[in-house]
This record gives sequence, structure tokens and C-alpha cells, in this order.
Amino acid sequence: MTGAFREAGRDVSESLTLRSISKGAIPRALEKAERYRLLNDPEQAESICLDILAADPDDQRALVMLILSITDRFGRNGAPGLQRARECVAGLHDPYQRLYYTGLVHERAARASLARPMGSTFAYEGLCAAMECYEQASPMSPDDENDAILRWNACLRTIQRDHLRPHPVDIEQPLE
Repeated sequence: MTGAFREAGRDVSESLTLRSISKGAIPRALEKAERYRLLNDPEQAESICLDILAADPDDQRALVMLILSITDRFGRNGAPGLQRARECVAGLHDPYQRLYYTGLVHERAARASLARPMGSTFAYEGLCAAMECYEQASPMSPDDENDAILRWNACLRTIQRDHLRPHPVDIEQPLE
């Protein structure tokens, strides 16, 4: 590397700044983010969403895409955490979307925990939390959309298929 990126063996990346996209470029950028998600490259989709939100901090479509990109990475090493996804969901204006995407965050975290040893209990609790959100969101959904019902059903099928159960309650033994 030469030029502004490397100076006599010294790393100058700390002094570099991100470049901004124009608001007019947002629709194409959203399309690119969706393509990267479809190509199973959520990290690139996330980066694009961050650029969009830097240009328009209130872009709800980019915020939804960011939530999806973050949750696509659940279960991967170095993936952003559950708290970050929840913070993004809190930025959604529409109450239906806040409930629906809160459910989705719970569901995706639960599904990621299924791959871990002893993760089935956490998966059960997460799927139940997701189902509660979907149940609350369902009456608020647009007439032509049943996404919350579809997700609720998918959670229940996973619980049934994998025979998931709640964490057993520890019973305290009486002192003798």
C-alpha cells in the first residue's frame, strides 16, 4: 500500500474518516444491502446500513435491514450481540414493527443457541419470548400480512420438533 494509507511503516488508518453517501443514493444502497444478505454476507449488508443511517439517521428501512443483518450473524464468532440488535429495534417508530422485530431478535438468538451444547433450554425460553412478541404484534399487523402468525407457528414447530422444554426449577432441599 502506498499514499494516504501507509506512511513509512506507520498505520494511519486511525486518522482516516468514513466517507458519506448522498441521500439520493439510499434506495440503491438498500438494494445492495439486501443482495449482500441474500448472498449470506450480512457483515457487508450491515456496513451499507450504517452508511445509510449516517446519511439519514431516521431511515426505518435501513434500520430494519440493519436488525436483520445483525441477527443473521447470531451464532457466528465475532458476531454483534443481542443488546446491539435490541438497541436498533428500539429505534423503530411503528409499534407493530417494534414488537415483531423484538420477537425476531429473540427467535434468532434462540435458534443460534440450539447449536451450542446445553443450548436447548435457552432456545426454549427465547422461542417462548419471541412467541409472546408475535402474539402481541399479530392484532396490529396490516390486514394483508400474517408474518407474526407465520413466525409464531415456526417457533412452536421448532419447540415441538426438537422436544424443547423449560429449564427445570431447582427445588430447595429442606435442612435436616
